[in-house]
Amino acid sequence: MGLRTNALAVARDERLPTVSLLGARITALDERQIVAFFCKEIAAGRGGWIFTMNLDHLRRFVKGPVREQCHRLATIITPDGMPLLWASRLQGTPVPDRVSGADLILSMTAAAARRNYSIFLIGGNGGAAEATAATLRQMHPGLRIAGINSAWFEADGSSPAMDALVDELRRTRPDLVFVGIGSPKSERITERLRASVGAVMPSTWWIGVGISFSFLSGQIPRAPHWMQRSGLEWVHRLCQEPRRLAKRYLVDGLPFAVTLFARSWLRRWRPPSPHEE
Repeated sequence: MGLRTNALAVARDERLPTVSLLGARITALDERQIVAFFCKEIAAGRGGWIFTMNLDHLRRFVKGPVREQCHRLATIITPDGMPLLWASRLQGTPVPDRVSGADLILSMTAAAARRNYSIFLIGGNGGAAEATAATLRQMHPGLRIAGINSAWFEADGSSPAMDALVDELRRTRPDLVFVGIGSPKSERITERLRASVGAVMPSTWWIGVGISFSFLSGQIPRAPHWMQRSGLEWVHRLCQEPRRLAKRYLVDGLPFAVTLFARSWLRRWRPPSPHEE
């Protein structure tokens, strides 16, 4: 089944291999395969939405709010976090690798630059999107940047700034849109934008990249590679923003990770119940 160009249609593509973690659909492709799929689809005039799911997203998915918001509509859902990678291995359905928004913004921009596709940056802290655009241009001379919009939006996307952004997107018609806004606000805004501009931008791809603009702009240093690969990137982030992230990581995240690993290990030895699929 091919991708539907209607932005409100269910975007699941049966051609893509998937695994289930606590009922969440995770696309079993590595970064290189995702970029290749993006290039093939956009060349065929088909757009899509990439959602990078980390442990906190999965926790909220299990609670319910994220399920309808993005799980139903996303074309690709990547495992953005080593705990998801480890859980997939524990239950005997391993995904190839961790695929983060901070990595995809680089690899997908490189692919866009090679094919003369345009990109659009939405969100980011003060000046981060502009600095990220400058960094990407330096890496890829000639990169087409259709626009940058760092306006503040209401959580439900209702504001005059959103109307102005819709008009700007319709005018510039970018091929690839990076949304540098935190979750779940990012999903709500992306869903609204896709519904508003999908008719004139059917081949556009959207990806939520969270705090990646701050990483690329140098505003916030990213964890060293060894911490990323060992599953300790959260410790690095906690040290950077303890007041904001302590509850998410220590109160909510760690107990949920234990639950995830336990249920994944148990699933290895028994079929999933219907509500888990």
